[in-house]
Amino acid sequence: MKNNISKYTYLEWLSAEEIHDTIKQWLSELNFSKDEQLFLNDLIQSYTQQLITTSFFQESLNSITKLKKLEDDLVPLLKTVQLHEKQLEVLVDTIDQLHMEKAYLETHKELTITINAYIQKNRELKKELFKIISIAMKKEKRLLG
Repeated sequence: MKNNISKYTYLEWLSAEEIHDTIKQWLSELNFSKDEQLFLNDLIQSYTQQLITTSFFQESLNSITKLKKLEDDLVPLLKTVQLHEKQLEVLVDTIDQLHMEKAYLETHKELTITINAYIQKNRELKKELFKIISIAMKKEKRLLG
């Protein structure tokens, strides 16, 4: 005789309030990333001359390309999270819609993975850019000093 053991995932145990808090956190982090990207773009523009005349031009170009990709990915990701927040109602309404609720939780799980990957890429890119720009700043200081 087979044992029918249900496999529950972590998401099935999250309350609608916990999911909403997570979504608010995502929106906050993504909006902060948007501000950081503006700052990084300004920083890159300020040191463009140093970045193109150094021995790590290709590395700079690769990092700038990654930044552009992250910027392009951000707007649709923000819209997806905002839509996901609006659809949270399916969990809190009084109507039993098990199929829709399950689909919502699956989407939340996928978004968790996507957002975490985006944030990780963003952190790695910031490290790269700060390293490159720091070297460019030091080089400029030596040339001027």
